[in-house]
Amino acid sequence: MARSPQAPPMNGPRPATGMAPVAILALGVFAVGTGEFVLAGLLPMLVDAFDVSVAGAGQVVTVFALTCAVSGPVLTALTAAWARRTVLLTATLIYLLGSAGSAMADTYSQLLAAQVIAAAGVGLYIPNASATAAALVPPRLQGRAIALVVTGFTAAVAFGAPLGTALGGLLDWRATLWFATLLATVGLTGVALAVPRRVEVPDAGGFRDRLRPLGDRRVLMLLATTLVAFTAVFVPYTYIGVVYAPATGGSGLALAALMMVGGIAGAVGNLSAGSLTDRWGGSRVVAVALVLLAVGLLLVPLSTTTLFLAVPVVAFYAAASFAITTPQQHRIISLNPAAAPVLLSLNQSVLYLAIAASGVVGAGGIEALGARYVTLVAAAAALAALGLSVLAHRMVLRPAATDTPASPASTNSADSAGPALHEGERGR
Repeated sequence: MARSPQAPPMNGPRPATGMAPVAILALGVFAVGTGEFVLAGLLPMLVDAFDVSVAGAGQVVTVFALTCAVSGPVLTALTAAWARRTVLLTATLIYLLGSAGSAMADTYSQLLAAQVIAAAGVGLYIPNASATAAALVPPRLQGRAIALVVTGFTAAVAFGAPLGTALGGLLDWRATLWFATLLATVGLTGVALAVPRRVEVPDAGGFRDRLRPLGDRRVLMLLATTLVAFTAVFVPYTYIGVVYAPATGGSGLALAALMMVGGIAGAVGNLSAGSLTDRWGGSRVVAVALVLLAVGLLLVPLSTTTLFLAVPVVAFYAAASFAITTPQQHRIISLNPAAAPVLLSLNQSVLYLAIAASGVVGAGGIEALGARYVTLVAAAAALAALGLSVLAHRMVLRPAATDTPASPASTNSADSAGPALHEGERGR
């Protein structure tokens, strides 16, 4: 969903492949990301197709995201000894199986089961695509390679999900899921043809090693900020079709256009946040973005009746939402750049937990307040995330409470991150 900070150099032989295979990996992220984010646009159709409540349909998003959060670190640890090309092909095949099964589901329970399979493939693909991308290029291009791969998420939100939603509006929800399956087939073919059979990547250790940074309370507080902030972000996104049903008149095409506006605005917000992070530091940019996000969420109930009002409010809310991702990753990686892959993997898992939580929180909010006012709950979460962010920043400025193997330079994290991170974060 956002560009990633520079990854630490990786040792080992490196095939002279250039950026072409990296672009193929980004295409794969776009494919699986489209299958994930398009679910929000399909909720009204799933309500009608399976005769379930809005809250019940929203649990598709919750189940998908929760599976991604759990399967990512577990399956990556279990396949650590495999060749990266084999892992990526396996992950895509798992996703294909789940996506096709979803398109053929006759009952809601079958749909949920198929989505669990698809999500397991996504959870395995994403972290390994990023690690493989960094291993395919020289150290000076690693940050650019990871950024290109993760940009596939931004493209999925900005273009893939709206296109899939429009297709569902023109045909039906099954056509959308077959479209996602077709995209994944293209990605699978690209990985098979473009990714070398042998790619050397650093060993991040087993499952326990990947969880070791959680012994650092600064890491925990930053991850808590990610969890609450992105729960606020995804509550309105998950239920956008229901929240803005009065404005769209139930039209899938109108909803797709609204989602595309949000995706494009989000991309602009993300790029702007990246530049501001270099100048202001990550904590300050996150704070500003969370304040703007809360304001945008408070404006949503005033904009649900007409597209004339909905378009600027969605654009404002989306720009603020996407502006959180890059500076938050910057803050986490600055704690210990040498452990960046593990820290970013944990942050990605927490991000999926936030998407899962958004389905539950949004369902409860709709039951209590109605779809129009559910973003008031999200606005409260955004302000809570602001408080957590401030506490996290204060903890980062103090020596770490726990010295762990994942943070060997924990008492001097600002200095260990290099001049750019040091100047960007100290005193902010």
